[in-house]
Amino acid sequence: MFTGIIEAVGKIQAINAKAGDFELVVNSQSLDLNDVKLGDSIAVSGVCLTVTHFDSQSFSADVSAETIKLTKLADLSVGSEVNLEKACLPTSRLGGHIVSGHVDGVGYVSRITPNANAIDYWISAPAELAKYIAQKGSITVDGISLTVNDIQESDFRLTIIPHTSEKTTINDWHVGSKVNLEVDVIARYLERLMSAPSQVSSGVTMELLAKSGFIK
Repeated sequence: MFTGIIEAVGKIQAINAKAGDFELVVNSQSLDLNDVKLGDSIAVSGVCLTVTHFDSQSFSADVSAETIKLTKLADLSVGSEVNLEKACLPTSRLGGHIVSGHVDGVGYVSRITPNANAIDYWISAPAELAKYIAQKGSITVDGISLTVNDIQESDFRLTIIPHTSEKTTINDWHVGSKVNLEVDVIARYLERLMSAPSQVSSGVTMELLAKSGFIK
């Protein structure tokens, strides 16, 4: 489990093919690996990966065919910068929102416009994910916990302050850039709860959600 608060920006050091899958070697830069153990999880631009080897400056992780299909990791090359976050501890502050590191799909940057001291980025999401994206709700983009400020069909707007740009890979985004998207896990569970057949009613209805302020 992660929070979407990026701890460091790393660089891809090597990409090793492994029978349809591949192994990533990530130079962790300023990420402290002193408390990392084999088998621990690290989110790489929003993708939860398992550490298979590490030293004081880098770590390795295997990337499966399923992960390649659902994320933009296949587009990485040696030298690409990636957002890094270690799995959170039960005592960690939840500074962002609950992030699983299981990417739902890939979107792309469709527009970039200045907004006072900030910058607005419009992201075009796959149509099947649009229903999970709520105005003023949370979404994870390349591993970063961000707030949705506006929605137009399958596009949504993020307003990025300078601090966030400086501490993540957002400065590398341009129109057409692909981004990993993970929708709010609570929306996923609500959908399942309402759609799953059950002998006992959950009591959760669209009317109840609207009355409670979850939907409009």
